[in-house]
Amino acid sequence: MSAVETSERIGPTEARTKNADLDAIGSIYSRTLTNRNVRIKDRKLRANIKRTDQKYKDAIRAAKSTELLLQEDAGFLEAEGMEKTYKFTQDELLRHVDVTTAHKGFELKLEHFGPYEIDYMRNGRKILLGGRKGHVAAFDFREGTLDTELHVNETIRDVKYLHNDQYFAVAQKKYVYIYDKSGTEIHCLKKHIEVTNMEFLPYHFLLATVGNAGWLKYQDVSTGEQVCEFRTKMGPTTSMTQNPYNAIIHLGHTNGTVSLWAPSTSTSLVRILSHKGPVRATSVDRGGRYMATAGADGQLKIWDVRMYKEVHAYYTPTPPTALDISDRGLLAVSWGPHVTIWKDAFRTKQKSPYMTHLSPGSMVNDIRFCPFDDLLGFGHDEGFTSLIVPGAGEPNFDALEINPYETLQQRREAEVHGLLNKLKPEMIALDPNFIGNVDPRAHEERNQARVLETTDETDKKISNADAKLQPKAKMRGKNSALRRYLRKKSKNVIDERKLRVEAALEREKRMRQNNLKRRKGLPVDERKVGPALARFGKSQ
Repeated sequence: MSAVETSERIGPTEARTKNADLDAIGSIYSRTLTNRNVRIKDRKLRANIKRTDQKYKDAIRAAKSTELLLQEDAGFLEAEGMEKTYKFTQDELLRHVDVTTAHKGFELKLEHFGPYEIDYMRNGRKILLGGRKGHVAAFDFREGTLDTELHVNETIRDVKYLHNDQYFAVAQKKYVYIYDKSGTEIHCLKKHIEVTNMEFLPYHFLLATVGNAGWLKYQDVSTGEQVCEFRTKMGPTTSMTQNPYNAIIHLGHTNGTVSLWAPSTSTSLVRILSHKGPVRATSVDRGGRYMATAGADGQLKIWDVRMYKEVHAYYTPTPPTALDISDRGLLAVSWGPHVTIWKDAFRTKQKSPYMTHLSPGSMVNDIRFCPFDDLLGFGHDEGFTSLIVPGAGEPNFDALEINPYETLQQRREAEVHGLLNKLKPEMIALDPNFIGNVDPRAHEERNQARVLETTDETDKKISNADAKLQPKAKMRGKNSALRRYLRKKSKNVIDERKLRVEAALEREKRMRQNNLKRRKGLPVDERKVGPALARFGKSQ
C-alpha cells in the first residue's frame, strides 16, 4: 500500500494535516542547512554537503510518511479497581491469551546440567542454551525444532549467537570455541583464555570477550583476525554489556566501577564509580540513553549515560544476579529465585513493579528479553523458563534490517549485505554521529591543535632518538655491527655506504671518549665546526 492510498483511506483532513507536518519539517530542516552552508567558502565542498543534506531531508520525509503504515501497537497489562498488575500469574495469562502466544510460554526441566546461560538471536526466532556443566542446545522455540545439542564435557561460562543462527560461540573452561548450526567445532580461539563474558557487535562483526585475567579482546569473525586487546587493570570483570546505540562496551568490575571501552583507545573512555561492591550486572537500553547497574551491595541504580549521572536507585532484598532491558523499556531484574519486571523505571521512580515471578527452589542465573516478542526468558539451576510479558517487545520491525520471518534466500542476502556494509572498529566512539560532520572550529584553532599534536609526537621521537644515540659501554669480546660490516667489505673498494659507516663509527668513538673525559672531570673537546673547517679552529 502506497502513502497516497493510505492518505485517501484515512480521509482528506488527516491527509492535509500530515502533508502540512511534512512541509513544516522540510522547511525547518532547509533553513538549518542553509544557515550551515552559508559559512562554507569552497564551492565544491558546499555542493557536496548540500547534496548530502538533501538526502537526509528526503530520508526524514520518507520515514515520517511511513509511520502511517505501522499498524501494530504495544499493549500492557491494565488492572481494574484495587487490582495490581504484579499479582497476575503466568497461569492466569496463559488462559486469556491466544493459542500461538500460549505456546511461547513454557519451561524446560534440565536439572543435571544447570545453571544455564541463554542468548536469543537478533530476530528473536531461536534461542541458545549453555549449561554450566557442559550442555549446549540451540532450537527454534516457535516451531519446536531442535538445531543442535551437544555435550562439551567442560565448564561453560557463556554462550553467544554471532551474525545469524549458523554460528555461535561458547566460552568453555579455557578457550572460546566457535560451532556451526549442526554442532561441529569450526574454530578454537586460543588467545581468548578463561573468558567469562562475551558480546557480539553485529554491524562490525566483532566478538568482544573478557575474562578473569582482566583483558578485553576484540576478534573479527569475518576475517578471523584479532583486532586488538586491552588490559583493564581493574582485576576480574564481573559483568559485560554493549550499548546498542554506539557499540561501546560497558564492563563491571569487582571494585564497583563501570568502565566504557572502544577498540580505538587503549584506555577506558569513561569510568563510573557505581557501587560500593562488585558490579554483578549491567544493561543499556536500545536508545543508548540509560544504563542499569546491579551491585553486590543490594542496590539497583539507573544512570543517564548522556550525563553520567545517577537518576534513580532501588534496593533489592538480596543482591541482584542479572539485568536486561526490553525494546519498549521494561527492566527485568533477577534476585535469588525471583524475577521482577519494572515499567517506566527510567522516567520516574516506581513504587511497585509491573510483574513478578517466582521459580521455587531454583536460583536465577541469566535473563534475556526476546526481540520483537512479548517474552522474557531466564536460565536457572533447573533449566530454562519462558515468561509472557505483555508490552515488552517492539511490535513493528524493519524487514530490511532484521526480519523475524526471513527465508533462506533472504538470510543469505542479509549476510552478504552485512559483510559489504561492515563498519571499521575505528568508527566506534561515544558519539557515533561524528562521521561526516564539519568541524565548526575556526581554521586557526584547528591548526593550533594540529601543531600541538605534531610537536608532542616530534618531542617523543627526538627523546627516543637521543636515548638510542647514547653509546653503550664497550665490553670485551663484543663486536660492533659497524666493524663487522667494514671487515666484510674489500679494503680496496670505497663506496658511499662505506664512507657513512666509517663516519658513524668515528662519531661513536668520539662520543665514547667525551663521556669518559666527563666522568674524569677533564675538558671535553667538542667540535663546533665541520671537518672542512676543523683545521682553522685548531690553528687558532
